[in-house]
Amino acid sequence: MTIWVDADACPVVIKEIIFRAAERTATPTLLVANQPLRTPPSKVIRAIQVPSGFDVADNEIVQRVEAGDLVVTGDIPLAAEVMAKGAEAINPRGEVYSRDTIRQRLNMRDFMDTMRSSGVQTGGPPPLGAKEKQTFANGLDSYLARQASRKPRQ
Repeated sequence: MTIWVDADACPVVIKEIIFRAAERTATPTLLVANQPLRTPPSKVIRAIQVPSGFDVADNEIVQRVEAGDLVVTGDIPLAAEVMAKGAEAINPRGEVYSRDTIRQRLNMRDFMDTMRSSGVQTGGPPPLGAKEKQTFANGLDSYLARQASRKPRQ
């Protein structure tokens, strides 16, 4: 089980939540980005820098992710791809992507992309607030607890 972070756009505060949880649970965590990243000194947290380019970091994650892993991303197409491989996905606001809703989310993303390309100003998401940070932390803890319950007892 590994936590993968689509780190180019992941807020620092969310990375810090991930770092604390990874250390607490000794969960291997890999941050993938096309720029240098700072990570705390750790035996379980690493950063992978990929070349610049469209979807290079996403493709790296898709290539390496395995069933049961968790991917932290706000990129809906990436979430759909890793879910197709049996991984789970959560966005930095704490929304857990599900097989039931991912198609709807992709359709809405495509619709908004079409609106923006036609000149409509759609604005971005609101700033990350305390509620979203807590929702993310709860979702991450829920994933880690499920994984811990699946480990064989020694």
